[in-house]
Amino acid sequence: MAISPLPRPLASLQEEVVELISQLPSIKHGTLIQQALTTLIRMAEVEADRLDWKILNASLQDMERAFRTFYPYRHIRKISIFGSARMQPDSPEYQMALDFARCVTAQGFMVITGGGPGIMQAGNEGAGADKSFGLNIQLPFEQGSNPFIEGDPKLVNFKYFFTRKLFFLKESDALALFPGGFGTQDEAFECLTLMQTGKAGIVPLVLIDSPGGDYWRGWDAYVQGHLLQQGLISPGDLNLYTITDQLDVACEAISSFYRVYHSSRYVGDRLVIRLNFELSDEDVEDLNQNFSDILIKGRIEKSPALPQEQESEIATLPRLVMHFNQRDLGRLYQMIRLINQFGAGAPEATHPEQK
Repeated sequence: MAISPLPRPLASLQEEVVELISQLPSIKHGTLIQQALTTLIRMAEVEADRLDWKILNASLQDMERAFRTFYPYRHIRKISIFGSARMQPDSPEYQMALDFARCVTAQGFMVITGGGPGIMQAGNEGAGADKSFGLNIQLPFEQGSNPFIEGDPKLVNFKYFFTRKLFFLKESDALALFPGGFGTQDEAFECLTLMQTGKAGIVPLVLIDSPGGDYWRGWDAYVQGHLLQQGLISPGDLNLYTITDQLDVACEAISSFYRVYHSSRYVGDRLVIRLNFELSDEDVEDLNQNFSDILIKGRIEKSPALPQEQESEIATLPRLVMHFNQRDLGRLYQMIRLINQFGAGAPEATHPEQK
């Protein structure tokens, strides 16, 4: 029985897939690419509706666009700015967000916003197009691209909120939230949830009011009065965020976070904290005296890059290594702030925006 030839587009796809598979052993991250392809092929065996496949396809397209957009800027630190789409340019909140974006871009950071009006527009206006990203989502109301990012190649249009949120957190080295409605509250609590559970990177989060404003102080009163007092969160969780209505405090809370602390990752069951310069033995002993409660076993120790990190571009940075309990993230933030205080007299890094 003769086999009918494949339709031209499918035949072409088959050739491309076969060629890709043949190159996998020599491609960087080939093993992970193979796992992704295997998962996708196995999903074809699953009973699924057309809508399921449309969701999968659109999600992957969202991620492809974002990966391509951010990759050239992967070594530059970025700050996500959240806040109401309804704030007008003559409001004090808008002006505060604009001034904040100018401040942090002057420090060398880039800015990520939702690409829309209000606080998002203020962030893009203050940063300028060259130092801005916009992660837009199409809504039936109030969410067009603002004029300061519209048409820019760093504007990414998302179909789904969940893929959009993924890249806000994945690409951010700091988070700044201004007053807003349901969406801003959702973003605030999701950021805090991911930080509290260790599912987000270790980054500073600043809740910023306009001068004299009490939006976030009122929010904090609710958190402490209803969540903390009832034991629904831990006292240490309050260390996950900083509240201020002063521009210099907001900018300092972010820039100082990377004074000594550089980044972190897990290698096996050990947390590795990379530092911009080596701490003294006395400083490390101070950390052990104050933070032994967050260790499963052993001590906080100085270390060079571990064997699993040798190919990293930051392999020369000194490290602290510990068996962190992966539970007390608020206390870990306290420890990082103390580490940064050890470097208060140190010269500023040449490029604090580089990671």
